[in-house]
Amino acid sequence: MAERIKTREAFDKLTAVKDKTVLIDFYADWCGPCKMISPVIESIEAERADVLVGKVNVDELMSLAQEFRIVSIPTVLIYKQGELADKIIGFVSKEEIEAKL
Repeated sequence: MAERIKTREAFDKLTAVKDKTVLIDFYADWCGPCKMISPVIESIEAERADVLVGKVNVDELMSLAQEFRIVSIPTVLIYKQGELADKIIGFVSKEEIEAKL
């Protein structure tokens, strides 16, 4: 199950993983498109042992959302070898996310 990121330290620890791709989902509980993309991300996490998933609630960790200039949710950040590799804004299909992984 996706790690619920509650602190900057937890975010840094997860995104520093170099031997797996890390997908970070910035979301809010009230966001309709976030609710739509959540099962897509959960499916990818269940099917891909090479992908770690973290979730950041923008209402609970607003400082992190501001730092990464998250102005629209859902926003998904993809880290490869500890570096930010891609950013997906809004609801997209599973195939679109997997193409970027």
